[in-house]
Amino acid sequence: MFSLSELSTKKLHFIGIGGAGMSGLARIALTHGAHVSGSDEKDSSVLAALAALGAKVFSSHDASHIDGADLVIYSNAISKSNPERVQATQLGIPLYTRAQALALLMSESISIAVAGTHGKTTTSSMLTVALQACGADPSFAIGGTLSASGSNAHRGTGKYFVAEADESDGSFVEYKPFGAIVTNVEHDHVDFFATAADVTAAFHEFARTILPDGFLVYCADDLGSGALGQSVEKILTISYGENANSDLRIDHIELAAKSSRARALWKGTSIGHLEMNVPGRHNINNAAAALAVGLHLGLPAAALLAGLASFSGTGRRFELKGTVHGIRVLDDYGHHPTEIRVTLDAARRYAGDGKVLVIFQPHRYSRTQAFMSDFATSLSLADSVILLEVYAASEKPIAGVSSEVIAEHMSNGTYIPNFVDATDAIIEMAKPGDVIMTLGAGDVSSLGPIIVDGLTKRFPNK
Repeated sequence: MFSLSELSTKKLHFIGIGGAGMSGLARIALTHGAHVSGSDEKDSSVLAALAALGAKVFSSHDASHIDGADLVIYSNAISKSNPERVQATQLGIPLYTRAQALALLMSESISIAVAGTHGKTTTSSMLTVALQACGADPSFAIGGTLSASGSNAHRGTGKYFVAEADESDGSFVEYKPFGAIVTNVEHDHVDFFATAADVTAAFHEFARTILPDGFLVYCADDLGSGALGQSVEKILTISYGENANSDLRIDHIELAAKSSRARALWKGTSIGHLEMNVPGRHNINNAAAALAVGLHLGLPAAALLAGLASFSGTGRRFELKGTVHGIRVLDDYGHHPTEIRVTLDAARRYAGDGKVLVIFQPHRYSRTQAFMSDFATSLSLADSVILLEVYAASEKPIAGVSSEVIAEHMSNGTYIPNFVDATDAIIEMAKPGDVIMTLGAGDVSSLGPIIVDGLTKRFPNK
């Protein structure tokens, strides 16, 4: 519709501007000189921050909010009946999805899209930090907040743009990146993808959108990603992982409570060690993906490794919320059985001789229904699990689908749907040396500070 250079003359309205992804795009649009407005269903610190940057924000949805807009951008959480979306359609104002807007913002950069069922937020964050360590100052739009910068989006002065590519509704085919990472391919988002084959097909379509002179970095250790990498034609492919034939191979892996380490070999030659200040084998793999991209771009290995060593995490990814009397309180976004398994495996090492105590909130009824027994199996890695009721998101309840059913399939699970009762119970059972983790993609994250406060009251002066 118009080019990136024309943004300074346009008014962009964001429906759902308070969301993590949308707010980041709005901030980048503001730096391009665009006139930005946006609405969300409630007020928040995010809206206040955008207002301070010059955006006109509304804490409600109303058709009048789009007056004068040249382009209306909406997130996939916005229904077709939203009054602003309806008004834009009636007035003939162009409507962009978040993915289409992101594609526009990175259209004049060397774009690198990071996709995968799991690990894309962490991997895109690691790649951003690694490029920054090389002095590249990339632009980025990520689904989580970088701990070091406190931001999830930035317009850099460099030529690279790192974008997290969300596959949940298939819209990542809009990006048309120069390069891409696919960390893994597994069935998820069952509200949109009925079968695992549907997910696989979407990732193949995504790979076909990579520019002809671009590249795909894929994980040789993952069945889905590996099959994708082997099938791609006409673009350069780069593999990473523990597989002996990987272009970027990692071996001599050492996993500690709060860190991880591995030797890195680029096309058969050792280039040093990945020294990560985040735990878990999955994070070594994520770092390897970022390193492979940097090396392919011709950036110095030493600087890339130094940048990755400085990586301090992203919000809601094994995030420490506080420590009281030796009890550590963590928060994590994990909401798929595979993510829960690797997260609790890392939490077990982190806890040492202590116990791992979890409050888990399943996200979406459709996902809970599809992976009921898998959730029970993955959660069994914890010592004790309190299950909150399913976080519906935009879905209606499904008969017979409840966290209570998951708890019935667990020897260590207790169904406590009330937030207050759940936090009281986990605070009471915790002992020095234990790890408490709030786990899930819904509003369970709000319980972390409450638990820290409760522990402080239980153990005053400790």
